[in-house]
Amino acid sequence: MPNNIQEKISSLSFELDYQARLKKHSKNLPPLEPGDRQILNTLKRDGIYITNLAELGFNSSSQMLSISDQILPTMGQANYNSASENHPEIYIVTDLPEFYNWGSEPRLLNIIENYIGLPVAYHGVHLRKDFPNENQFATLLWHRDIEDRRVLKVIVYLNDVDTEQGPFEYVPLAFTSLPKLNYYRIKYKIKNTGGIDDQTLNQIVPKSAWKSCTGKAGTVILADTRRLLHHGTLRTQERSTLFFAYTANPPKQPQLCTHFWDNSYPKPDFIRASAEVKVDDIPTLVK
Repeated sequence: MPNNIQEKISSLSFELDYQARLKKHSKNLPPLEPGDRQILNTLKRDGIYITNLAELGFNSSSQMLSISDQILPTMGQANYNSASENHPEIYIVTDLPEFYNWGSEPRLLNIIENYIGLPVAYHGVHLRKDFPNENQFATLLWHRDIEDRRVLKVIVYLNDVDTEQGPFEYVPLAFTSLPKLNYYRIKYKIKNTGGIDDQTLNQIVPKSAWKSCTGKAGTVILADTRRLLHHGTLRTQERSTLFFAYTANPPKQPQLCTHFWDNSYPKPDFIRASAEVKVDDIPTLVK
């Protein structure tokens, strides 16, 4: 009992501090370009916004796509059996300026800061290739990310993604947010199993309500993966993506964010030290 009381006091203290920081920083939020206000408003309402590289119009997009095309052929060289658990191949590419610069575009960071409401931590970039799977496991199970109160992931599709390639899928907030009973049912299931499979979720939220984010190469998904119940769907063909990760600075659980820049995953062999972005020199990246 004393431990429970202490946990509740600590949780309340954190919540009060969080609200105070939000209020204080609200006066310092950066201005937005007129068109970006729609992105922000949609993110606040739905927890997700879908666009594409052409609409965003960042000058750094062409360099990012060019180097992605150089690296992707080196991934997925093993023989994969769809009946096995085929984990994605992931490269940490945060050190490469072509990726880092896209994720630190001022317009993008301004949108994210206005959404998070606090100074932003840009944790880094994963280049990943996902393979065919017949069974759900790991991030193929429905889950929420827990690094912070708000976790903004920016996902870029590097190939056309239809049902065969396993698109990002989510449940609209209207079905899963407080005060809906589903919020507690889902939270209990995730806590006890680590994730929810399709069959179980269909008993809580009907499959007809799920939203599948198919799209052409260059599709960009901005998603709050803390608020949204989400997963990657089962696939019969490969999918290549970039994942950029952002939280408040500092996040609630910084130890869960290090895999975007540490040695959790390999880096492309041809990264040259002279061409790298030095992590120690990145003021927005939390270490």
